[in-house]
Amino acid sequence: MAKRAGWLGRLGNRLSRVEARLQARRAEVEAESIGAAAVPVGTSGAAPSGVGTSAGAGVGAVTPAAPAPAPETSAGHPGHTPHPAALHGRPDPVSVVPWGMRVAAEVSWRLLLLAGMLWVVMKVISEVRLVVLAFAAALLVTALLQPFVVRLRRLGLPRGLATAVTAILGFVVIGLVGWFVVWQVMENLDDLSARVRDGINELKLWALDSPFHVTEKQINDIAKNLSETIGTNTEQITSAGLQGVTVLVEVLTGILLAMFSTLFLLYDGKRIWTWVQGLVPAAARPGVAGAGPRAWRTLTAYVRGTVLVALIDAIFIGLGIYFLKVPMAVPLAVFIFLFAFIPLVGAVVSGALAVVVALVTQGPWTALMVLAVVLAVQQIEGHVLQPFILGRAVRVHPLAVVLSVAAGGMVAGIGGAVVAVPLVAVTNTVVVYLRAYSREQLLHGAAAIGPGPHGSTAFEQAAREAGSDRRA
Repeated sequence: MAKRAGWLGRLGNRLSRVEARLQARRAEVEAESIGAAAVPVGTSGAAPSGVGTSAGAGVGAVTPAAPAPAPETSAGHPGHTPHPAALHGRPDPVSVVPWGMRVAAEVSWRLLLLAGMLWVVMKVISEVRLVVLAFAAALLVTALLQPFVVRLRRLGLPRGLATAVTAILGFVVIGLVGWFVVWQVMENLDDLSARVRDGINELKLWALDSPFHVTEKQINDIAKNLSETIGTNTEQITSAGLQGVTVLVEVLTGILLAMFSTLFLLYDGKRIWTWVQGLVPAAARPGVAGAGPRAWRTLTAYVRGTVLVALIDAIFIGLGIYFLKVPMAVPLAVFIFLFAFIPLVGAVVSGALAVVVALVTQGPWTALMVLAVVLAVQQIEGHVLQPFILGRAVRVHPLAVVLSVAAGGMVAGIGGAVVAVPLVAVTNTVVVYLRAYSREQLLHGAAAIGPGPHGSTAFEQAAREAGSDRRA
């Protein structure tokens, strides 16, 4: 019994000593964690500033006070205060987040900021769409007419007179083309309506004799449904007519704005460009000054090439329609010329219009011949004329053309579809130049600094740097 009591006493003493050691160790860990939070990383274990001794000096020699290093986080970022969780033995949340997720978060909020800015810009453009489209049309017309101003200046005419002559002749030609189209449509409207009625009757007879087993009752039901639809939607048609009047007023306003903008751009384009450069930060002006003329050359080449290609399409398709005896061949050719300024979509719409007119006036065989002529001319245009006339400087990938035309049409209608492709071409030219310019600036900066050490010099510099690191 006495032996058992002695053994239990010794066991109790040992447990008491173990408990005391655990409490002492816990106190040491808490003191270390509090000390790590209070003292910046990199200074633990070092002598206090201005108290240590220097090598080779007597006892008590005081070293100069060293500047305290900036506090760092566990991830190495200076100036960061440790998270409260780090004081309780938990890791800092910044160090726990994976690097890829942190990069994705940084990129995401920047992309969101850019998307918000782009959305605001699109909303502003949609609110002042008339002004933006008028100015864009003025830029296109100026790019087309500026070479004539330059030639007249070389012949000795003053700048104002050369601008006035060019603008007046250009506007007169554009007005005559519009008047000619309207005149041809009005002159042939009665004949066209009579031919359309005859063509519909021929299509009706062809449908009755076709192997599709279409009955006259079905055709009459379709015509009755169309007439009822028109009768029930009279209010919508009337409102559409009123909206058409509003659109006509906006078009006239846009034409006037475009005319005035063209005059000022032709007369004072250089000073306007100088003023625009003054709005750019000084560090970016050299790059912008070099990108501007290149962008203008790209726009000028695009407008000239598009006008030439559209003219060739209109002439050859118009001749084909004329020899096939389709009515209103000349107005259709003018429509083909105008729609050619809308890439891809315009050619399809104008070609379909010519085929429909041929179908309702001359029959299916003539319509097939017109379709063959349109497809042949457009294939020659796409594979021969555009690469040869436009060149590589303004060549845009077909996918970029389709997407830009769709986006421009959604934002600003037909005018946006017309402006979209030259905008993409100019943007591509500017981006390519600025990228090459920045690369050239980096190369010049590296050349100004000079080549790095090599051979034995490199080894000597590495040894000196290593020695300085050890002394530090």
